[in-house]
Amino acid sequence: MQSSRVAGPSRPAAVPRCVAVRPVRKLAIVRADAAPETPKALGTEKTGPNFKALRDINQIMQTLPHRYPFLLVDRVVEWEKEKYAVGYKCVTINDNFFPGHFPERPIMPGVLQVEAMAQLAGLVMLDPEDTAAKGLFFFGGIEGCRFRKPVVPGDVLMMRAEVTKYNKRFGIVKVAATGYVGADLVVEAELTLAMGKP
Repeated sequence: MQSSRVAGPSRPAAVPRCVAVRPVRKLAIVRADAAPETPKALGTEKTGPNFKALRDINQIMQTLPHRYPFLLVDRVVEWEKEKYAVGYKCVTINDNFFPGHFPERPIMPGVLQVEAMAQLAGLVMLDPEDTAAKGLFFFGGIEGCRFRKPVVPGDVLMMRAEVTKYNKRFGIVKVAATGYVGADLVVEAELTLAMGKP
C-alpha cells in the first residue's frame, strides 16, 4: 500500500551550526609613559563588566532622574565628587534606537553619545549619599563636539567626564568629556551644565 503523505521539500542531512559573532574591539596595552590622551592616562583602561562598580545601575537610578530608554550610563567605576567620573554604557543591538538608526548598519546616534557623557557629568556633581543636596543638571551648551569613529552594537562606550570650571554661585559647570571604545577615541566634547531645582 502506498503512503498518502504529500512529499515536502527534502531537508539536508546535516544542518551546519550557525554561530553569531559579536564585534569585539580589543583594548590596547598602553605603556605607563604613553601620551596623556591614551585611555591608560585617562584612567579608562579598567573596562568591562568584570571591573567592580563604584556605582551600579541601581545606585545610578537613585541619583539620576533618567529611566529606560533614556538612562545611558550602566556603571560608574571611578568617581570623585565635583572633580571627575569614569563610567560606561554597554551598547547592544537591543537598544531601542537601532531599528531606525540605521536598519542596514546600526550605529549609536551621536546625540545619544553626548547625552551619555552629560549624564556621567551629572553624576560627577551629584553625591548619592548627600540626600539634602538633590538637584538636576541641565544642558547649557555643547562646544567642540567631534565624532571620531562610529559606535556599534557590541561596543562598550567608556566615558570620562572631568570638571574644568565650576561656578558654585550660579550653579554653572564646564566639563571636558571623552568617550572611548577600547583604545580608540570615538567622541569628545566640552559640556556646560546648569544646576536646576528638582
